[in-house]
Amino acid sequence: MAGKSTMKQALISLRLWFDNEAVASGPVRIDWLRLIPFIGLHVAALGVLWVGYSPVAGVVAVAMYVLRMFAITGFYHRYFSHRTFKTSRWLQFGFSLLAASAAQRGPLWWAAHHRHHHRHADGPEDAHSPQRGFWWSHIGWFLNSAHFATRKALIKDFLRYPELRFLDRYDFFAPVLAMGLLFVLGTWLEYAMPHLQTNGAQMVVWGFVISTIVLYQATFTINSLAHRFGSRRYATPDSSRNNGWLALLTFGEGWHNNHHHFPGTARQGFYWWEIDFTWYGLKLLSWLGLIWDMKPVPAGMREARRERRPS
Repeated sequence: MAGKSTMKQALISLRLWFDNEAVASGPVRIDWLRLIPFIGLHVAALGVLWVGYSPVAGVVAVAMYVLRMFAITGFYHRYFSHRTFKTSRWLQFGFSLLAASAAQRGPLWWAAHHRHHHRHADGPEDAHSPQRGFWWSHIGWFLNSAHFATRKALIKDFLRYPELRFLDRYDFFAPVLAMGLLFVLGTWLEYAMPHLQTNGAQMVVWGFVISTIVLYQATFTINSLAHRFGSRRYATPDSSRNNGWLALLTFGEGWHNNHHHFPGTARQGFYWWEIDFTWYGLKLLSWLGLIWDMKPVPAGMREARRERRPS
């Protein structure tokens, strides 16, 4: 019986590579079989030893980082998680697809877990509480079976969109699509512009693999480092910090104490000197009429609940 149970669990883990609703969240443990694609992505970074480097591959890697970081911070976070602006259904889907290509799960899963985090920030129920250690808050929590399923009760406002449910259930689709398009681009450039010295495999390794791994680590620092290192402007009940270096890496997400003080604004850099690239990008989209009703920082919130400084 034990052998059959083990085999059944292995088949479920394999099915979860392709269908996230194959099973609900499991016990508090790491499902290593389920994580083979995640581990394989990091191993694939060694592919640089075979594919080499070209300037055009480097440019594409940076571009993929920039585009997908903006999609995650602007849409997964500030739109789906906090609803700080409005947009059309087409743009909602387009940026969901782009963000999902970063292999950080689907929009519903991401936003629901983030909403849960704000309800229980740094408490026993917080999925990535820094109180459980750096590695847990940085990477361990989402590798755990207990946090695998989408918390649908927390994201009912977006569950009505079948295209979002598709991206969430089959979250392998967007990353595979991105890799396929990069391979086609690299193969075309190899023959159309041979002087660029690139090819399909090189584009996939640099444009997807390297870019995605760097994007992973930058994004994960907000759950780990931004609750440990930096300054506190506001007396929030959690350990959130403002960290300018992390803000640069994550396009404004490093102003984390600002965000926990008032998460209901599209802007996380509350003052002009707090660089917030995501805010700048959202402003551009609003000028183009693609998004609207952006929620500002209320005048009184900038001075409310200030951390007391020792006299």
